[in-house]
Amino acid sequence: MEILVIDDKQSLSELVAQFLGQSYKVTTKENGLEALTWLQKGNLPDLIITDLEMPEMDGFQLIEKVKGSGLFSDIPIIVLSCRESSADRIKCLRLGAQDYMVKPFNPEELLIRVDKLIMQ
Repeated sequence: MEILVIDDKQSLSELVAQFLGQSYKVTTKENGLEALTWLQKGNLPDLIITDLEMPEMDGFQLIEKVKGSGLFSDIPIIVLSCRESSADRIKCLRLGAQDYMVKPFNPEELLIRVDKLIMQ
């Protein structure tokens, strides 16, 4: 089972990778464009965790591209963002994200949400 974590803040990616890495293989990318390129090279993770605010391609654009493509549309997405607004949550869920968590977050809660989405 593999998880793709996308965040331009390396410290956060490393924290998530370290915590989830006990149960899953974790790959990290710094922005949506890097992640999409990785996906298009034939990599199919079981789950994507993405930030919203990133250079080159933000989380909204990434969700749109992933969910709009036939090949990747079934990959569940969890948004992990500092943005607390209800409008952002609704936009992400409408675009196709399965879950939305606000930073700072409890790593144990993230693991439970990941397990639930992957084990469905």
